[in-house]
Amino acid sequence: MSLQIVVGAGPVGSATARLLAERGDQVRVITRSGGGPDGVERVAADASDPDVLARYTEGATTIYSCAGPPYHRWPEDWPPLGAALIKAAESSGALLVTTGNLYGYGAVDGPMTEETPLRPNSIKGQVRAKLWTDALEAHRAGRIRTAEVRGSDYLGAGAVTSFSVAVLPNVIAGKRASAPADLDAPHSWTYVGDVARTLLAVAGDETAWGRAWHVPSAEAVPVRALAARAAELAGAPPARIGAMPVIALRLAGLFNPTARELVETQYQWRRPFVLDSTAATVAFGIKPAPVDDALSESIETLRT
Repeated sequence: MSLQIVVGAGPVGSATARLLAERGDQVRVITRSGGGPDGVERVAADASDPDVLARYTEGATTIYSCAGPPYHRWPEDWPPLGAALIKAAESSGALLVTTGNLYGYGAVDGPMTEETPLRPNSIKGQVRAKLWTDALEAHRAGRIRTAEVRGSDYLGAGAVTSFSVAVLPNVIAGKRASAPADLDAPHSWTYVGDVARTLLAVAGDETAWGRAWHVPSAEAVPVRALAARAAELAGAPPARIGAMPVIALRLAGLFNPTARELVETQYQWRRPFVLDSTAATVAFGIKPAPVDDALSESIETLRT
């Protein structure tokens, strides 16, 4: 029985830990609070402390980085955590598989593939790009083995996005919703369960290491269409949704740190934001969950 480390117990970390436990692995989940799903070892520790993380990852086969520092603290919290993860992978000999996102690509024209250059146009994008380049440099130097799995905005149990926070609760309650977005621009959505499946698939294939992979994701759906479908699935009145202007988001940011951080990533919502996941779909045979299934899980989570 191999020891598998999952750092973080958010929606992706919890889904990953469950899959590992289901296949019979010894699973240790590390979070500041000591939280995590049932049936696994849960440890309360600061994973950004390199000595602490190295101690808890000793003897591990794989380290899955699924942590998510507070959105407004990425520049402060991600660098020490990323450095600690690299050190832990180096000292333990474990494979490091990181849950990434699309911020590092910046604003692009056309669908994003794994070959799209990293050209971040935001502070958060710069943070995410450097995390990957640091890990990749360590991999190429022979210090560690690593890979990254990137998804778009999440749907599914526990997913936290602009849509799940600002739109979905109002839609299923029959209230008018507002989103800081072009409501009709194509937008990719990634199911959290598919992120977990892709993490395990990449970890289990030595030929997949040393590069990034996009999580198999369903066809892009605009925010307006997704809200309309959510209302249908929830048995709610037809969705009523309006586009929030950027100035309103800026004003909200005076009082809400998360809203303030959304301003620099408006390019993801005001134009087509499409993920091409062909490579991973072909390589691992993972068929993405239908949007209806992922959306239904999001709705169920809000209702429980």
